[in-house]
Amino acid sequence: MNKYSGLSGGFSIQLQAIVDQTKKDLDLTLREIVIKVGETLIKLSPVGNPELWAENAVAAQYNEEVANHNAALRDNADNLTKAGRLRKGLKVDDSMDVKGAAGYVGGRFRGNWQFTIGSPASGTVEAIDPNGAETLGKIIAGAGSLEAGDVAYIVNNLPYAVPLEHGHSTQAPAGMVRITTERFQSIVSEIIARRKT
Repeated sequence: MNKYSGLSGGFSIQLQAIVDQTKKDLDLTLREIVIKVGETLIKLSPVGNPELWAENAVAAQYNEEVANHNAALRDNADNLTKAGRLRKGLKVDDSMDVKGAAGYVGGRFRGNWQFTIGSPASGTVEAIDPNGAETLGKIIAGAGSLEAGDVAYIVNNLPYAVPLEHGHSTQAPAGMVRITTERFQSIVSEIIARRKT
């Protein structure tokens, strides 16, 4: 038996502990990065708003002008009663209907960001998620099993995803993926810096 053999066992255990901790740190960092990328994509994603649709431009502009006119009336103290309300006959009570498909609710695009590991999702989902909370929750849950070395995907397969990415929406004229790609290094740097503290 070598006089150093007892030392190598302890050294090996210490190295394994360092390796295990480093892997755990890498896994957690990767998960945080993927979650932040998903959150960024979701927040940048436009939510359908019929008032912004070209076919409703005139109605939306008219309704805004009526609202502005009524607000201007309230700014003039001569137009107000002692109780602070507009005097009768001054307020314009008119509006134009904003047309949208019957039962339309925006949020399908945000609800279609899909997270997978190993290969990208195919197809679409029927989720409607206007604020993106449910979709982000799915990304967070899925990222919980990510390990360093895994390939993670966040995709949106709706047919109008590419047009939206390339300026079809006034809410996201510079897209979502392009902006997230530009921010990627700062996302990584911020997460690594935070994890060091």
